[in-house]
Amino acid sequence: QVQLVESGGGLVQPGVSLKLSCVVSGRMFSIWDMGWYRQAPGKQREWVATITVSGNTNYADSVKGQFTISRDNAKNTVYLQMNSLKPEDTAVYYCNARIRTSSGTADYWGQGTQVTVSS
Repeated sequence: QVQLVESGGGLVQPGVSLKLSCVVSGRMFSIWDMGWYRQAPGKQREWVATITVSGNTNYADSVKGQFTISRDNAKNTVYLQMNSLKPEDTAVYYCNARIRTSSGTADYWGQGTQVTVSS
């Protein structure tokens, strides 16, 4: 089965940078678009950024200029570089990928990694 595992979260002070990683493993044919979402306590899950297999990116207005999404196709990994973190960035961050397997194409999710920004 396909698995997505995030890492890199933690407790940081405002203004600090953090880089999240998400590794995809399992039996798959292709990984297409990959992305990041976040969910703050008591709020709905929010889309943060996406990146295509060729490297085209798109960002939510709330993180433009602050976060950068990238991927390493050879490592089946997507990253989220988060700079100038603010308390309002506190959330569980989830990675997502559209993946082709023997069963077809579907979206897969990781279990999430906690990011807490607090002074």
